[in-house]
Amino acid sequence: MIRRLLLRVVAHLDGPLMAMLALLLLVSVATVFSASGENVGRVIDHLVNMSVALTAMLLISHVPPQRLMQFAPPAYVLGLLLLLAVALFGIVVNGSRRWLDLGITRIQPSELMRLAVPMMLAWYLQCKQEILNWRHFAVAFALLAAPLAFIAEQPDLGTTLLIGASGFYVLFLGGLSWKVIGGFAVAAGAALPLAWNTLLHDYQRQRVLTLIDPASDPLGAGYHIIQSTIAVGSGGVVGKGWMAGTQTHLDFLPERTTDFIFAVFSEEFGLIGNLFLLLLYAVIIWRGLWLAASAPSLFGRLLSGAIMFTFFTYAFVNMGMVSGILPVVGVPLPLVSYGGTSMLTVLLGFGIVMSAAKHKKLVKT
Repeated sequence: MIRRLLLRVVAHLDGPLMAMLALLLLVSVATVFSASGENVGRVIDHLVNMSVALTAMLLISHVPPQRLMQFAPPAYVLGLLLLLAVALFGIVVNGSRRWLDLGITRIQPSELMRLAVPMMLAWYLQCKQEILNWRHFAVAFALLAAPLAFIAEQPDLGTTLLIGASGFYVLFLGGLSWKVIGGFAVAAGAALPLAWNTLLHDYQRQRVLTLIDPASDPLGAGYHIIQSTIAVGSGGVVGKGWMAGTQTHLDFLPERTTDFIFAVFSEEFGLIGNLFLLLLYAVIIWRGLWLAASAPSLFGRLLSGAIMFTFFTYAFVNMGMVSGILPVVGVPLPLVSYGGTSMLTVLLGFGIVMSAAKHKKLVKT
């Protein structure tokens, strides 16, 4: 009886994808333990966050895509209202107005939009799939631009770009013309000088300049990049060994359990460890895209595909930031960095991808 119940509970999960995710989460626990200086309390918090996120993933994997479609517009509208509330009543932390104080807890509404935006765009394109034309893509761009304007104003350039990327992936998978994409790319390139002088804040321009020459301010703006690249390079081929990283355990490396955890992993496990981690991410992304391609509905394919491409983007941006080839934008390494909100958002996305796969099986039978 218990075995049958357990089989029903996990029946909606994809075995190969879950095996790879479990392996990545084990890597996360080991790395957080080392990065936190063997802080058992931090690891326990991490395990609690992981358990909550896995439970949420399990629950949402039982929700069919048709039901998720019904939640897309309300979630999007709720997210916009919360972003408006942040703009009016949000609290300022480290110079940015990103948080909303609810009394018992604080929330960051932009995190909700990481799933709400691609869900809304996939819902809209699904509704218009029979008559889809350039006007509908224009409306979709407007739906994408509205939350991005709020988030950019907070300011939070990293989240703005990443949510913008997730929305773009939906439009691209939905059939957006390469001519339109090329036109936007040319227009964006032409607008870079204007954006540099009028849209970017001083600290954002400083991050770009620091990327070009981190040695210009080694104890200030360039400190993060310099220390992280030292950690990555000092790992060599085989690494210094688990919990033996000097940059980490001598407190040279900043934000080592969150944004710069990849530097910790690189120093301790070296090039071989990095290749293993990259392979693990690649297999997860490949399996997720395979599941996305097999979804029977346009909504399922667009949303699942966007989730997987966004997962790739987050990993690429974090590794690029830590390695010194991209500006520091405060993006965690997905499913490895310490942090409950990021863990919950990512695993909810995987639950949606697996829901689409299970829905296909139900249709076939």
